[in-house]
Amino acid sequence: MIYILLTLAGLTICFAFVLLIGAPYLPTGKKQIEQALTLLDLRPGQTLYELGAGSGGLTLAAAKQGIHVTAYEVNPILVLVLKWRCRKLKHVNIVNKNFWKANLQPADGIYVFLLDRFMSALDVKISKQAKAGTKLVSYTFKIRDKKPAKTLGPMYLYEY
Repeated sequence: MIYILLTLAGLTICFAFVLLIGAPYLPTGKKQIEQALTLLDLRPGQTLYELGAGSGGLTLAAAKQGIHVTAYEVNPILVLVLKWRCRKLKHVNIVNKNFWKANLQPADGIYVFLLDRFMSALDVKISKQAKAGTKLVSYTFKIRDKKPAKTLGPMYLYEY
């Protein structure tokens, strides 16, 4: 019984603590992945950073298009799932790290599902670090006081 309780406690910690730095794990649906990739409009060889990659639906779809993907995920369970799912793909770098500590400068595009309360801080981070022309697609949540360049369904495109 104690092992079951410890396992449940560990799983709860792995999936709940991310609320302090980002958003809960919610997989992105196929339609939303298509919408995000359409707005990002990246070409093979360009670089996408997925901040909070979860189980990697967008990472997989982008990598299959020849896009170089760096996928940040802090949940160690989801990192294992992501590594397994991407094991046969080239151009995927999976990083078990808090993306707030990452250098976003190499990214041509960034995808994020991030709670509303963090979007302004992400905007500041990208504004300071990103190269000219970097695109951000946010699923569901907008950057306050900043108008998206385009929207497609629940996706918002910002250009830097």
